[in-house]
Amino acid sequence: MNDHIDRLRRALADPEGASSDFDLNPGHRPPEGRLLRPAAVLVALADGAMGPELVLTKRSSALRHHPGQIAFPGGKQDPGDPSSEATALREAHEEIGLDPAQVELIGRMPTHETVTGFAITPIIARINGPFTPIPETGEVEEVFRVPFTHVADPARFRIERRIWQGQWRAYYTVPWGPYYIWGATARILRGLAGRLAP
Repeated sequence: MNDHIDRLRRALADPEGASSDFDLNPGHRPPEGRLLRPAAVLVALADGAMGPELVLTKRSSALRHHPGQIAFPGGKQDPGDPSSEATALREAHEEIGLDPAQVELIGRMPTHETVTGFAITPIIARINGPFTPIPETGEVEEVFRVPFTHVADPARFRIERRIWQGQWRAYYTVPWGPYYIWGATARILRGLAGRLAP
């Protein structure tokens, strides 16, 4: 795990590389001057039997926004949150029961802009010690893990298309077993994989 953490620290040293849901769709740009709402997600690695594993959630199918989608623990920044790191830790504690005392912060990636008007800051972290998730049933249907080697390999990612709001939109996917990882989650992971590539 320590070798992976060292690689991540080096990869995150470059402040460039902001991304957006519009990267693969240059013909579709958001309105000029729109206000983005700050948010943060925790891209957390835990020790696994075969190496580091990424902790992801499947959102509740009862949610109004993005039901059933695969996501990092995270959410919008509250006025009382002093930083993006604080937002990511608070949300991870609320959504999956992760004690902030177990979390070792590694760094942050540049923001990712979503079509829904959020500027998401991905916070990269390591979970120290055993962790048994406690999903917040109103928001999280399932917590699962993916081998980090899978999402850290750019060759694992595909570009797919679907019609959204009457137009074809392209997006990244990086499926794992029964889990269809796509959209902003896959785009953030693709950015991280690109940084880690030799």
